[in-house]
Amino acid sequence: MKGFELAAILGNPEYVAMLLHGIEMTFIIAVCSWTLAMTLAIILLAIRFSPGRIGNAAVAAYVSYHRNVPTLVQLMLWYFGIYTILPSGLADWLSAHSAEMIFAVVGLGLCQAAYFSEDLRSGLRSVNPGQMEAARALGHGYLSAMRFVLIPQGVRNALPALVNHSVSLFKNSSLAIVIGAPELTHAVKEIENLSFRTFEIYLVGTILYLFFTLIIMAAGAYLTWRADPANGARR
Repeated sequence: MKGFELAAILGNPEYVAMLLHGIEMTFIIAVCSWTLAMTLAIILLAIRFSPGRIGNAAVAAYVSYHRNVPTLVQLMLWYFGIYTILPSGLADWLSAHSAEMIFAVVGLGLCQAAYFSEDLRSGLRSVNPGQMEAARALGHGYLSAMRFVLIPQGVRNALPALVNHSVSLFKNSSLAIVIGAPELTHAVKEIENLSFRTFEIYLVGTILYLFFTLIIMAAGAYLTWRADPANGARR
């Protein structure tokens, strides 16, 4: 099959429907993974700032593992390893409820939590220690000072890194193809097998990933700009 014919892809309702479904699944994986990662990151951060040495060591080991083992390997461990040793009842339930999607969310979420927790920790450590003293002098307790004074400043400081890792999480959702999750890359591969239009469909997939990634980056840049006190003062 010769020549470049993009209409062969975009003009086919079946292929377009497959792409739209892949986009939907990609965002479901990305959003659910991001939610899991951020929730776990906050828990890890709280343990990291606690005085207990055992908790600190456990979090440090967790972060080290997830930052040094490739995300692809972690996904394969979850689906091809851990999935096979689960009790049969739980495995059957997962199989009936899109096990590939669930393990993609779990694998990506647990991995990204390590990065988010380090971003938040760096953001909090960059807050001037005098802020806590000032908050306590104004009558805030420890939890109140953390909630209303330190954490907002820490999150603001960590926003650029959080945005970058959120973009990485969205792109890493494509790795879920290795465990059969029906996301965008999986849809692109299926269309390529059906149409034999390799260049056209991979071009479409590339443009779609670029488009959505740029939107996420733009939204993150806007949030960072809004969170800047200097811009707030100008408003």
